[in-house]
Amino acid sequence: MLAAYIERYGNNGVVRVGDRPQPQPGPRDLLVKVRAASVNPVDVFTRNGRMRPLLPYPLPLTLGSDLSGEVVAVGPEVTAFRAGDEVYARLHERRIGAFAEYALVREADAAPKPAGLNHVEAASIPLVALTAWQALTEHGRVRQGQHVLVHAGSGGVGSMAIQLARHLGARVSTTVSARNAELARDLGAETVVDYRTERFEERVGEVDFVLDTVGGGVRRRSFGVLRRGGAMTTIFGTPTAQVGRDLNAAVPVRMAMGLAHAGNFALARRRGVGFSYLFVRADGAQLRELAGLVEKGAVRPVVEQVFPLERVPEALAVSESGRVTGKLVIEMP
Repeated sequence: MLAAYIERYGNNGVVRVGDRPQPQPGPRDLLVKVRAASVNPVDVFTRNGRMRPLLPYPLPLTLGSDLSGEVVAVGPEVTAFRAGDEVYARLHERRIGAFAEYALVREADAAPKPAGLNHVEAASIPLVALTAWQALTEHGRVRQGQHVLVHAGSGGVGSMAIQLARHLGARVSTTVSARNAELARDLGAETVVDYRTERFEERVGEVDFVLDTVGGGVRRRSFGVLRRGGAMTTIFGTPTAQVGRDLNAAVPVRMAMGLAHAGNFALARRRGVGFSYLFVRADGAQLRELAGLVEKGAVRPVVEQVFPLERVPEALAVSESGRVTGKLVIEMP
């Protein structure tokens, strides 16, 4: 089968597009003919080796973390799906490989593709929607009437988070560039801050939850707008030691992670707020719920550009630029 893979870590020059063995389903696996797969920052981090301390994949490694496609075979213990079903999924973090003509998906991680979406649209959803949903509902426990600040609201996670926060009944503020201000409002943001010319601290007031997708100084400044008892979840930069423990990272790796966030936890304690890092998990049940929201019109995908499989290196370069509105998607031949 044709796939985009790496044999060593490095820049986009190490990405190859060529023949790889077609995977065979295990007892609880679906073999999916991939119709489309989306590009995420984690794919860049995997390619350059940044994920290696947490997820030491064997090489060669087929890249790609989420997909939409058609089930062509199932393992003997699979009961929820059969050949011919259209599904979408975020692949388990230890079993990636969506940038290929065929991929394995654990039964527990798959869900029926949202009705009314084509495969390109559906493939743009799983990883970013799960990230936003888990941040809002599990970390932030966002509820009706609260105020949520979403940084980089025109990005993949941000564009989903705005819509899902609105669905939960929250008032949403977001930071975007001026060219994406109208998109942010259309997605449901009430207060839209141009991060290039305005300081969000002067515009948004007090908030209950911050979804940080930027890190650095923006993250530290965001502590200043959280009400006492509020919370911030970040998805940017070095994970916390808790994530290291969850992924069974080596003790020295977990210690380094702890040191990296010592200042953030200290600041959170002083201000009486919560702080956490989210490493999104695959979850087919949540994808079923999210598909229902898509079908009801509460959530819609935002796709900026579609690439063929042979242009995966170019798509990764665009993702790495940090100037993407919504999602980039790989469409299979």
